[in-house]
Amino acid sequence: MSEGEELSPASPVDDSDVLLSPPFDPEPIPGLNGVPVRWYDADRTESYTRIRPFQEIHDTSIEFFYKPITLTALAFGMGALAYVAMTQDVLEEGRDKRRVGAYAAAVSFLMFSMIQFRDGPFIRPHPAFWRVVLGVNLLYELGLVFLLFQDLHSARGMMTLLDPSLNVPLPEKSYADNCDLTSQNIWGALDIFCIAHALGWFGKAMILRDYWFCWILSIAFEFAEYSLQHQLPNFAECWWDHWILDVLLCNWLGTYLGMKTCQYLEVKPYQWRGLRQTRGLRSKARRVLSQFSPHDWTAFKWEGTASFQHYVTVVLLLAVFLAAELNPFYLKSLLWMDPDHPIIIMRLAGVFLCALPAVRELYQYINNPRKAVRMGQHVWLLLATILTELLVITKWSQGQYPEPLPRHIKWAWTVGGALLVTYPLIRFGVPSARRYIRKHARNGKVKAQ
Repeated sequence: MSEGEELSPASPVDDSDVLLSPPFDPEPIPGLNGVPVRWYDADRTESYTRIRPFQEIHDTSIEFFYKPITLTALAFGMGALAYVAMTQDVLEEGRDKRRVGAYAAAVSFLMFSMIQFRDGPFIRPHPAFWRVVLGVNLLYELGLVFLLFQDLHSARGMMTLLDPSLNVPLPEKSYADNCDLTSQNIWGALDIFCIAHALGWFGKAMILRDYWFCWILSIAFEFAEYSLQHQLPNFAECWWDHWILDVLLCNWLGTYLGMKTCQYLEVKPYQWRGLRQTRGLRSKARRVLSQFSPHDWTAFKWEGTASFQHYVTVVLLLAVFLAAELNPFYLKSLLWMDPDHPIIIMRLAGVFLCALPAVRELYQYINNPRKAVRMGQHVWLLLATILTELLVITKWSQGQYPEPLPRHIKWAWTVGGALLVTYPLIRFGVPSARRYIRKHARNGKVKAQ
């Protein structure tokens, strides 16, 4: 590659897109005096989504994976559809093909999303991977919108199309039968869900990248479990299960390991080289594996008390995370699914993958409004998905949980809500009012003179 030749981006923009787009201001040269800098100074082709990875020189031997192959993908996809749909040894005549047709439609949509959707903030392992993640989120959202217009009995019947063993009532398990603090009871409470707890909080730490935020979310979820025991019996746990096993053991371990991983990625030097510039089989294998690591890393500093906007953002993000945590418990209870059912596991894994770029876009939208001119597509769609889940749960819950909310729980949440409103009034409202009064007093003195 010649010295004056421009480096190709991770996902090149077609000439037609450039012609249809409004003219942009001249882009600044990446880096400061030729030295690569962090993401907020990077050369951007779209001010609210994509980052051009100027730090990495793409090897021409793998340049194929960074070129548009729309016609090739179309030919491959249509060939695969024709083979599956028209070959008798694949689909026998007379058999029910609705499930295969639905899967084919979903795969076709994901192929379109992989090729045509906009790039997000992540470029590793490949921008196309995160386009597929966005497509999966959109498919799930469309499925939720469809279920929103169904009654609970019909929805349970439809789940048998995915798994014939569903639509069978399941007994709710309680974890508060024997709450004596003994080694035998603690050992008996350790199960596979403890590992799931730790892995879940490792993922949340990778998403939020903030110790305090994870601790607040962890404690808030335990209070939410206390508040909803009258509806979900499996939320009834012993006090030591709440605060020792969950918060101090599983949640802390997952958060600690996740934050240590974030700190390592933050200080790790990123020097990307192509395969041709890498010598030796071991070095080439290491370079291939590094393709699945971040291109660069941004530490999040939410600073919830820095301004009113940051405070509202942190509180709303906390509420969305709590809803995302509680929604699968209600969905599995209403649809009669076991906690380890593949649909529940896929939902949790899908939300984790969608939240990674979504929270990154939200952080950029709040802290860098000059370059993030509007909310990113990942955070917008994930927010719509969580809210749609809440609508579905609210509709299906009518008549399913007859026991009213206990009075002490009402008072607790009322006090908590009052504190959330009172704090910003004192922290931000009172100083603003003082500044306003002083400013008008000074203006009045000037006019009097």
